[in-house]
Amino acid sequence: MKNNRLLHLTRRTFLNDCGVGTGKVALASLLSRSVLAKQSDGEPHGKTLPGQVKPHHKPQVKAVIHLFMAGAPSQLELFTEKPLLKKLEGQPLPESILGDQRYAFIQANAGVLGPQFKFNKYGESGQEISEALPHLHSIADDICMFRAVHTDQFNHAPGQIFFNTGFGQPGRPSIGSWAMYALGAETQNLPAYVVMNTGGGLSGGAGLYSSGFLPTVNTGVMFRNQGAPILNVDTPVGISKQGQRNTFNVLKTLNEQQYEKLNDPEIQTRISSFEMAARLQISAPELMDLRQETQETMDLYGCKPDQASFARACLLARRMVQRGVRYINIFHSGWDAHSNVKGNCSSNCTKTDQASAALVKDLKRVGLLDRTLIVWGGEFGRTPMVEQNPTLGRSNGRDHHPQAYTMWMAGGSMKPGFSMGQTDDFGFHPTEDAVHVHDIQATILHQLGLNHEKLTYHHAGRDFRLTDVHGQVISKAIA
Repeated sequence: MKNNRLLHLTRRTFLNDCGVGTGKVALASLLSRSVLAKQSDGEPHGKTLPGQVKPHHKPQVKAVIHLFMAGAPSQLELFTEKPLLKKLEGQPLPESILGDQRYAFIQANAGVLGPQFKFNKYGESGQEISEALPHLHSIADDICMFRAVHTDQFNHAPGQIFFNTGFGQPGRPSIGSWAMYALGAETQNLPAYVVMNTGGGLSGGAGLYSSGFLPTVNTGVMFRNQGAPILNVDTPVGISKQGQRNTFNVLKTLNEQQYEKLNDPEIQTRISSFEMAARLQISAPELMDLRQETQETMDLYGCKPDQASFARACLLARRMVQRGVRYINIFHSGWDAHSNVKGNCSSNCTKTDQASAALVKDLKRVGLLDRTLIVWGGEFGRTPMVEQNPTLGRSNGRDHHPQAYTMWMAGGSMKPGFSMGQTDDFGFHPTEDAVHVHDIQATILHQLGLNHEKLTYHHAGRDFRLTDVHGQVISKAIA
């Protein structure tokens, strides 16, 4: 009876019955090795998390920094000048362009809205960029523009989840989780997959960085952008290092016995999480201490050492890449411009433009841009038609537009100063070199050395992959 009971114990029951927490077991050996031991050589101790897939080809990059502009920036204000919209402002979009497309907040006969900013061409490459992004002008010859991106989703939560997981509903692994699962970690002192959020709430929630059906050790670790990156990591006040070590040694013995009886793989995930928490007792304070940076660097990003901001997150991302973090998501929400699209873009560009450009410049300065891929963009674009809704207090806004929008990449062997993709005169439909979200995903994996068609995981009776049965690497944009 006793053995039968053990066989039917759930993970939660085990964790409760154990009474001491399986994760603390890992801290025993960890603390004796990393937290309590003197590390005079400055090198990490122990083994890093191994990858489950060998690279399919030579990787072009070791790390990805994904600057996700949640809420969907307006490509018509930032990247794509359409003079015809100004000329026809207030007039309905021709039915031949609109087709049977319907929208959530505007009528089919809504008038077009002209661009709210002036445009010019910058750099030797002549990249077309709005005046709202003055810092991006300075790296025009370093970025690779995709001007005809399209997606399958037209609402925020499904759109954000789709871009990050390849599926419009929660439950699938994020692209960062796929990368971590396949390639493992290069450092044991920080998580291989780190997430930061510098805006408000995310419509897609934790599903944007979840490991889905992959082992949960591959889930992105959310870092706070101010103070301690993760709460409750530090050793409690009044607990000595020796006392902590003795306690963990006892817990180690108890929990090892429980694992031998239950053989629950999720216990190993929990142990890994607590191991990382212990390592963060050393690595996190050093990572977050921006006083090590020069004033010149702080001014480049436009950030203050102890003030949470998108700029601070970008600087931390550079520091993480230097320390071996493989995949970094920085979510900046607030781009949902259903009203006052000009004010929305002005506000968000002020918060993000300088730091985005600084990240490219800084990685280039320290010699890491070639092996780091930066991705910038949102879940979809904005309509050429205006959103006016007195009942909701909305005017001069733009609705969601999945048919065509703009993104850019930098570093990671993407062609610098390159631009591909065209849309019609209204910015409504792609007319040349259209790029689907699955193509973006396939390209990111390709630059990491992974074939998106071969990177699969067997679950629920079939093999799954990030791009489902779609996607092509955007070879035209790779140097």
